[in-house]
Amino acid sequence: GGAALAGGTGTGVAHAAGSRRGRHGTGPRTYVLVHGTHSTGAHLAGIARELQRRGHRAVAVDLPLHGTEAFVPESYQRQDPHALAVEPSPLARLGLDDYAHRVEQYVREAARHGPVVLAGHSMGGLCVSRVADAVPGLLAHICYFAAFCPSRTMPSLEACASSPEGSTAVDPDGQLIGDPEKLGVARFNWRTGAARDLAVFKEMICADHSDVAFRRMLGLMQTDESLRAYGERAVGGAERWGRVPRTYLRMGRDRLVPPALQDRMIAEADALTPDNPFHVRDFPGASHMGPPDPREVAAALHAVRPVRAARP
Repeated sequence: GGAALAGGTGTGVAHAAGSRRGRHGTGPRTYVLVHGTHSTGAHLAGIARELQRRGHRAVAVDLPLHGTEAFVPESYQRQDPHALAVEPSPLARLGLDDYAHRVEQYVREAARHGPVVLAGHSMGGLCVSRVADAVPGLLAHICYFAAFCPSRTMPSLEACASSPEGSTAVDPDGQLIGDPEKLGVARFNWRTGAARDLAVFKEMICADHSDVAFRRMLGLMQTDESLRAYGERAVGGAERWGRVPRTYLRMGRDRLVPPALQDRMIAEADALTPDNPFHVRDFPGASHMGPPDPREVAAALHAVRPVRAARP
């Protein structure tokens, strides 16, 4: 299973103390947080902790072969660049079905305890769309945090990234290790000492964070991500996904999911369900990982107002 983070420790859903009043609206709820590409639930630990401090339950999911069950190439550990370029990866066999199934399991369990807010960061938005389309009645609110929200014209992460609006993103092709088509994964060497590579990584992930915070993030990054997942469809339909209230946390200095792409995804979603548009919370100075202080994102998530949805 995935790793549930109670301030960075523990397993299972973390229960916060406080009143059980208001199963919907302003009362406590469970936040299921989904990390992005090459990432782990640990990257969302600070946000989970701050949500718990506000009286909620929070669980950060590790997707299959991520986080506590991560695949770490042997050649990565000993920093052998030639071996790292060809070492096989078990993530090559995974796809969005595997990722979304993991998240849905957590949502089903959390829904037994009250309203659920499902939030995805970056590639985690694909799981939000998939799960909200599968079990809309179990979700009181969904949230995209600098996340991909595919649409009919851009049905996959790959399609979003290759759109005109996505073309201004930082291009890390020069940092890829090996041939992605042969490996079946996109692979990066986060432990590199090359200044140019590190500069690209920082601009892509957290340009507004300190170098100390950046190195801390690098220590949690995973070498591999499934290439299949990038190209698979993750479009929510109007009758299911489209009936769940939703929020978008827009990062104004994002160099991985550029603001113009975020705006297009929001606009296309709103055109599909004009009676249930995105509530947009703008962070104009924030990069892809969000503001350095996790309290800012936690406050935005705390502010969403879950509503009771009819079960399917």
